[in-house]
Amino acid sequence: MAEQTQGPTTRPSPTPSGAGENAAVSLNTKWHLMGIAGGDEKSESLNTKDLRRVLASSMIGSIVEYYDFILYATAASLIFASVFFEGMPPAIGQLSAFATFAVGYLARPLGGIVFGHFGDRLSRKQMLVVSMLMMGVATVAIGLLPTPALIGVWAPILLVVLRVVQGISVGGEWGGATLMALEHAPESKRGFAAAFANAGGPAGGLLATFVVSGVSLATGDQFLVWGWRIPFLFSIVLILIGLLIRLKVAESPVFQRLEERAAERAEKQRLPITQVLLSHPRVVILTLVASLGFYACQGILTTWGVTQATNEGVAREAVLNIKGLAAVVTIVVAFVAARMSDRLGRRTVLIVGGVMGVIWAYPALLLMHDGTPWGFALAVVIGNGVIQGILAGPIGAYISEQFPPAVRYTGASLAYQGASTLGAGFTPMIATALMAAAGLMGVAVFWMAILALGVVAVVMSREGAVLKPKAA
Repeated sequence: MAEQTQGPTTRPSPTPSGAGENAAVSLNTKWHLMGIAGGDEKSESLNTKDLRRVLASSMIGSIVEYYDFILYATAASLIFASVFFEGMPPAIGQLSAFATFAVGYLARPLGGIVFGHFGDRLSRKQMLVVSMLMMGVATVAIGLLPTPALIGVWAPILLVVLRVVQGISVGGEWGGATLMALEHAPESKRGFAAAFANAGGPAGGLLATFVVSGVSLATGDQFLVWGWRIPFLFSIVLILIGLLIRLKVAESPVFQRLEERAAERAEKQRLPITQVLLSHPRVVILTLVASLGFYACQGILTTWGVTQATNEGVAREAVLNIKGLAAVVTIVVAFVAARMSDRLGRRTVLIVGGVMGVIWAYPALLLMHDGTPWGFALAVVIGNGVIQGILAGPIGAYISEQFPPAVRYTGASLAYQGASTLGAGFTPMIATALMAAAGLMGVAVFWMAILALGVVAVVMSREGAVLKPKAA
């Protein structure tokens, strides 16, 4: 589908509306007239049996995927340096463990492209089932992986390979889970529906933290010997639950209509990634930059900031508890922000979140470095819980609605996963370097610049939500 599908089209309105609202009507009305705009037009409710199943599938599937993905991050911080890189100097062993962690982020855009291709050409639903199975197999295999004492250098090599599989899997999960929720939902509830997939991320991370803490407490001194494997093997239970729900979900109605149109015309499309890069490069760049602020908050506050707070004397247990509290706030705020985006527009909510982030960046950094649990809590709950929650709520719907349905899985996944690699993958390292070179102000300027660029990108984007005309 070419770029001109997003061309200007107007819809009668009882009152004059602004440019952003006209753009919203333009973008979605044309896709609606083509019969591929949204979910079930007969009902405006999400409280139906089929939609409840779809939303549960999106959220639970994302929880399972991100439980596995973030579980690895916890293990890389606390376990793998001792288990898989034993015998190295401590700093080198920890650096090696974090390097295997980073590989997963580098693989995420590849997963977005691969799963996006087949999700746009074959099936949204089938790709979600495949991504979940891939993640489950990789995670359980890590839990069963022999140590270097048994298989030598093959242990860390296989660890990296399995981490790549995890990255590819989670790279395909987000786009599919978001689209299944968004494309089943009525137009007026698409933002709220898409937020179920995004909420799975912090919920999965929260579950991983609780499981690791519980197993560590239960196994005591044996945690580093064999206890650490239990959270990875527990993934079998989560995968089975996720698959039972996901297999019962119907294929996206938008994709079904695309398939019918393609069959009627017997048309052969270009590769989705080629079509995205050739016909929609501006959209890819804008949505990727707009998403960087969301991931920069995550990278600075919950990765780099944790190290800074513990270095300043905040107890590790307090830091973990505060992170858990912030994750709960993120989930709640994300749903509220997503619902507001259905009423006010995606751009309005994202701009508010970005501006709040710019204002809060420097105070948050000062609070993280004051050496008290309360300072860290205030910085993270507001920055990660409230501000990142505001950005997380509408981001799934915002990105997805910028791309035409025929290449939506590929385009949305490429932009979002590219932002995850640059934002969450590299931001902690950049912040560390800036802290050494320019202190807190250097980190603050960098963080504020990313958020400000995100706001500019959102302003330059079209509004995807179909906003109802304002009353006279």
